[in-house]
Amino acid sequence: MESVVYLHLHNTNNTHCKVRLNKNKKNKLTHNRVFFAKTLIRKPISCCCLSSAPSLDYHSTNHTTLLVESYHEHQALNALIQRLNKKVSCPLQILQHDGDWTKDHFWAVIRFLKNSSRSRQIPQVFDMWKNIEKSRINEFNYQKIIGMLCEEGLMEEAVRAFQEMEGFALKPSLEIYNSIIHGYSKIGKFNEALLFLNEMKEMNLSPQSDTYDGLIQAYGKYKMYDEIDMCLKMMKLDGCSPDHITYNLLIQEFACAGLLKRMEGTYKSILTKRMHLRSSTMVAILDAYMNFGMLDKMEKFYKRLLNSRTPLKEDLVRKLAEVYIKNYMFSRLDDLGDDLASRIGRTELVWCLRLLSHACLLSHRGIDSVVREMESAKVRWNVTTANIILLAYLKMKDFKHLRVLLSELPTRHVNPDIVTIGILYDARRVGFDGTGALEMWRRIGFLSKTVEINTDPLVLAVYGKGHFLRYCEEVYSSLEPYSREKKRWTYQNLIDLVKKHNGKNLDGTFQITRTVQNLVGMF
Repeated sequence: MESVVYLHLHNTNNTHCKVRLNKNKKNKLTHNRVFFAKTLIRKPISCCCLSSAPSLDYHSTNHTTLLVESYHEHQALNALIQRLNKKVSCPLQILQHDGDWTKDHFWAVIRFLKNSSRSRQIPQVFDMWKNIEKSRINEFNYQKIIGMLCEEGLMEEAVRAFQEMEGFALKPSLEIYNSIIHGYSKIGKFNEALLFLNEMKEMNLSPQSDTYDGLIQAYGKYKMYDEIDMCLKMMKLDGCSPDHITYNLLIQEFACAGLLKRMEGTYKSILTKRMHLRSSTMVAILDAYMNFGMLDKMEKFYKRLLNSRTPLKEDLVRKLAEVYIKNYMFSRLDDLGDDLASRIGRTELVWCLRLLSHACLLSHRGIDSVVREMESAKVRWNVTTANIILLAYLKMKDFKHLRVLLSELPTRHVNPDIVTIGILYDARRVGFDGTGALEMWRRIGFLSKTVEINTDPLVLAVYGKGHFLRYCEEVYSSLEPYSREKKRWTYQNLIDLVKKHNGKNLDGTFQITRTVQNLVGMF
């Protein structure tokens, strides 16, 4: 039977190799050259003329060989990492057993040790590996090793490697000095960092702006803002002008510290010098204005951020929303939702913001408009959507729509949470008959489920927790730790507990006597 690929070898005066494809099965040969390579590997053929066979394309064979070598290299590397990944593995013993590692294998081992919190083993492995082949004792290898050790905060090991390097008559580079200066700075050892900075100058290596940037960032981390000024003066004395990275870094550090005058002064400087303003810097400035509640400046800078290509991240949008909520600027929530939608699409947060905006303004028409948009976009409701609308109806005392929506939750495939329960019981306090909803929940088994809170935190930021949730916290916190943890808390358990301690049917006024921990962390 003729195979798809037939390799015919014959020994004549003109020895050569032939590859013949079955014409009838040619279209079925869909696998790539790796398959052909593996076929050759399974049946090793000693043929000195394979590389020059007229029927084989030279470049195809060469490419196949590279793929085979790459495949075996990958397999060998995986096997090495698996051995290292064992609990009692010792990289020194593995290296001794293997005899040597290639450059790629060695650096893969070093990265593995770093990522698996075994960085202290790096110097020993490097010592053993470099001693196998003396040409490995070079500036490049030391630079990488010292850089890794400094990143991990292993400064004693880094300095030991630095001294060892000098013992081999290798000249430390600017990058090596920067690594050590930044490494000491990150752990707050500024005296040692400055010693290496001075030594660097004595070696006729001029510090660059990134040398000082690491110091500035570390000073900011330790809130040493006077030292930042000293660092800037030192830069100028050394003839090193701050670049756009330095200015952006200064703005971020001043913004984080709440030093608004210095932040704004540096911001004006960067504009005057026509330097690039980083997206992270713009976010830092906006964040500073939000923290201080400076609405005019916040709005102005937010518009500038929108006009730039800076991505709008959800945590930033949430913080802006909280500022608007705190200052009763509910209409801006709808604008914020539109801004976010234009950047990342209509996410759950977008619908949350837009619904909250109209719900806070008690606008039936606005809520209905957003709901129609959601239906048009075929967006499935979640519990946040339902609770926002329910809370709006409760605020309006629109019991008719409140009752209808509660009955529709199962058909909309919305699973209520503890906030939904709280809305129902708070509504009962003001005259709403929630018996039907409770019976429905009991019938479908919802009340026997474990207590959850899945409503977006922005909803609670707007409406607060309500009487029921606050009383739940009060009662739950009054229990002994053993009683809290001894069983799985269901909605029915919680309702019964509150009834027992309140002495009422949850329809009366609750007496709240002290602040307790957030409901999210309770269950």
